[in-house]
Formats: sequence, structure tokens, C-alpha cells
Amino acid sequence: MNLDKLLLWIRRLEDGLLTVVLAVMLLLSGIQILMRNLFDSGLIWSDPLLKLLVLWAAMLGAMVATRERNHINIDVLSRLLGPSARHLQYIFVQLISAAVSLLLAYQSARFVHYEYLDGTQAFSFAAFPAWITELILPLGFGLMGLRFLTQAFRPAKKVLTEDKQA
Repeated sequence: MNLDKLLLWIRRLEDGLLTVVLAVMLLLSGIQILMRNLFDSGLIWSDPLLKLLVLWAAMLGAMVATRERNHINIDVLSRLLGPSARHLQYIFVQLISAAVSLLLAYQSARFVHYEYLDGTQAFSFAAFPAWITELILPLGFGLMGLRFLTQAFRPAKKVLTEDKQA
């Protein structure tokens, strides 16, 4: 499998998972609202699952934003710099972002490992290991770190175009 096919597969997996997570969140929330308002009842497992799905949606959304280069940027300094300095500043910011993301991936992998060793359960009502539900943390931060790293050395055409226009 070549790199382009792997990246396409990862892209489709991210988009698909994000779509499913958001759809399940909307459906489950709607069912909960209806059950609480119409039947004074609810699904005991839905609130903890929704909290978990919020984590997954946030991480998947951050992964997609990093992939699309649509994450939050503070670019006050880049507006004051010339094209060459702006390019160097872009590389520096990407490398710092990669370092932070990879550090978070490492620390969250340690956290997941400890959760595995402790045998922590994700839900109080079901015997489901918490570490499985938390795998999105090291995977998400790791992928974001790798994306920032590659973006540092392969700037988007948009970044290069802005440099030429300045």
C-alpha cells in the first residue's frame, strides 16, 4: 500500500467515524429528550455514553481540522513579517505544534496503559474496559503530531502563495 492510499484510507476513516459519532450523539440525545419529557424515563447508559462520544467528537474534529489546516491560529506576528521570515515562522510553529501533540500522545498513551493495568471500567453499569474508550487520545494526538511535522516540511500551497503575495 503506498502512502497516498494510506492517507486516503485514514481520511475516510476519520470522516466516517466523525459522521457516525455525531449521528449517534444526535440520535441518542433526541431519544433521551423524548423519553424524559414524554415518559419521565430515560436510558441509564446514554448520559455516560454521550460524555464519551463528546470526547471522541472533539478528538476526531481536531484531527480533521489539523488535516485541513483549519485549526486555531494566532497569526499576529506573521502579518508583520516578510515572506522569508513568515515561512520560517510557519515551520517553527508547525514544529512546536508537533512537539506538543506528540508529547500529549505519549502522556495519554501512558494514561491509557495505566487504565489498562488498573482494569478501570468505562461505565458503572457495564463491564467495559475504559482503556478502549480512551484510545482516541494517544491515536488522535499522535496523528495530529505527525501531520504538524509533515506540514512543517511540506507547506500548503496556500502558505506559499501568501508568501509570494506579501
